[in-house]
Amino acid sequence: MTAIGRLKTRSEFLYVKGGTRFATPSLVLQARCRAPASLQEPHLARFGFTATKRLGGAVVRNRARRRLKEAVRLGGATIATEGYDYVLIARGCTVQRPFNELIKDLERALTKVHEPPSAKPRRRSKTD
Repeated sequence: MTAIGRLKTRSEFLYVKGGTRFATPSLVLQARCRAPASLQEPHLARFGFTATKRLGGAVVRNRARRRLKEAVRLGGATIATEGYDYVLIARGCTVQRPFNELIKDLERALTKVHEPPSAKPRRRSKTD
């Protein structure tokens, strides 16, 4: 089980934005390995949570963030990788989705983010 930390500053969130991402019906997960120079806490997997104003009012956004935090507490610590930073972005159905499904979405996103990229053959253009 991996210890969990928190992302708090804007610069940390922006750093993770440049990494890999995976979207599920209830959330978008962004992940990025921390740079070796910034590994103050290498044994932690750090999480950040966000919900945009497009989602709704403050009550709805706070409820969505609380649900994401609880999903990470219950299901994310077992799959998260040490030395990685994650940002969870709430989507429209985060609040309405059954909680078991929300946890499954998080677990699926965490496993997909750490899979190596598939080597799809590039299609040739018709001019070749």
